Amino acid sequence: MAEEDNNQIELKEEGAADVQTDLLDEEKENAEEDLDNPIEDEAAEGIDLEQPQGLPWEGTDRDYLYEELLGRVFHILRENNPELAGDRRRTVMRPPQVLREGTKKTVFVNFMDLCKSMHRQPEHVMTFLLAELGTSGSLDGQQRLVVKGRFAPKNFEGILRRYVNEYVICNGCKSPDTILSKENRLFFLRCEKCGSGRSVAQIKAGFVARVGRRKAGT
Repeated sequence: MAEEDNNQIELKEEGAADVQTDLLDEEKENAEEDLDNPIEDEAAEGIDLEQPQGLPWEGTDRDYLYEELLGRVFHILRENNPELAGDRRRTVMRPPQVLREGTKKTVFVNFMDLCKSMHRQPEHVMTFLLAELGTSGSLDGQQRLVVKGRFAPKNFEGILRRYVNEYVICNGCKSPDTILSKENRLFFLRCEKCGSGRSVAQIKAGFVARVGRRKAGT
């Protein structure tokens, strides 16, 4: 009797093993079929985040939200005028290269290169620099700006930033592609991107920023 029970248990175990083997074989076949026929994923090539992924108000009667209107406006701007919607190129100027000449003079080595990158006349840039520094200077034989006094590179960089904001950058579209011209004793800044124009202040030597210079005893 015990032998019959043992035989039945062995048969049951063999049957369970056969069923489990059949299930594994079936899953394997299904997996192979899935590999042979992969699901076509519409987003497999990547999702362009710049494109709208469906409008939340589609199929409804609700009004636009402020954020949705703003996003729609910027999307239209990017399509029609990429340079006016934050996708414009960055213009980066090189930092001023400054050397000491003796104990009383400072040499602005790459002065001419920075003037060319800003598309501005060296005489105009030099006048602004000297007025802001409150000193005198001139171009030497190597076209370097030599100024009287001891100044650090950050002094020239800060003044050049103010010059760019006042005489280079367009206030409308923030483009550096502008033209500085003189008309009837006044200077005008005209943008080649958006076409806007504005008058700019004349350089006055009386209003200077005393940068990096201190009197003895102060």
